[in-house]
Amino acid sequence: MAGRGSRLRPHTLTIPKPLIPIAGKPIVQRLVEDIASVLDEEIEEVAYVIAEDFGKETEENLKQIAQNLGAKGSIYYQDKPLGTGHAIMCAQQSLSGPCVIAYADTLFRADFTLDKEADSVIWVKQVKNPEAYGVVSLNENNEIEGLVEKPKDFVSDLAVIGIYYFKDGAVLKSELQAVLDAKLMHGGEYQINDGIKQMQAKGYTFKPGKIDEWMDCGNKNVTVETNGRMLQFLHKEGAHLVASSAQLENASVIPPCYIGENAVIKDATIGPNVSIGEGTVIENSTIEESLIQNYSQVTNAQLKNAMIGNYAKFDGNFTAISIGDYSELV
Repeated sequence: MAGRGSRLRPHTLTIPKPLIPIAGKPIVQRLVEDIASVLDEEIEEVAYVIAEDFGKETEENLKQIAQNLGAKGSIYYQDKPLGTGHAIMCAQQSLSGPCVIAYADTLFRADFTLDKEADSVIWVKQVKNPEAYGVVSLNENNEIEGLVEKPKDFVSDLAVIGIYYFKDGAVLKSELQAVLDAKLMHGGEYQINDGIKQMQAKGYTFKPGKIDEWMDCGNKNVTVETNGRMLQFLHKEGAHLVASSAQLENASVIPPCYIGENAVIKDATIGPNVSIGEGTVIENSTIEESLIQNYSQVTNAQLKNAMIGNYAKFDGNFTAISIGDYSELV
């Protein structure tokens, strides 16, 4: 998660993308918790690969996510953007035994049993436009035999979502070290796929883990969409999404909506698919399909497909806005 999140600016100018909240929780926290629920076993350690300038407060927040699962939190730094293979090897001290590797800008919903007898499981999602993704090809035994990046000719419609299980992380570490030693790069980057292909060449078996929903957080529009989809899932699952300390005065809330602690909603209609962060005040406004973070103020607004950061102030008639932390449009 060391990337700068440039496609999600201005929101990532003050906070790393994986800490952007989706339905009230940071992306990376939702990802870690959802992986934990699929694994259904005790997690010993959560290792994060970040940029060193993310700051100590971010590091402590990440460690706390691990501690909430009864696990140790470890921090590693990737100082140069040299690809997924290089990022993974920055955390090589934690690569041993059963492990899951995930890219922290993806959320998912899944209901499957992880095949822990396989040497590795690559999580995939059936897509309508496989030419836009990296995809896997399967043999007659439902094993992954090939990995193809953005195929021009049809290979399969199973896209790799960026979450992998390895029975023994030390094996991947050994193969990725060989990739680094050989300086095997693509576009100036080391890729996890080269380590995987070397494992396959040595006879290790890879199985697909098919998920139900795959949600991206790459830019503002898809992040707002993902927030809405996550709210819908949580609402169907019976999650309590409105904090008891939230103050609703002459307010209409159309579910699903997340309303954080001590938020104030006055003379307003909120929803559907809206997240309102802790301490945020909404007055005389109608808001739908939007994501507003903590301690912001929104008045006299008609918002749809909007994303507002922390400690921001907005007063106006714009709609599909995207303003970052500490910004003011009044």
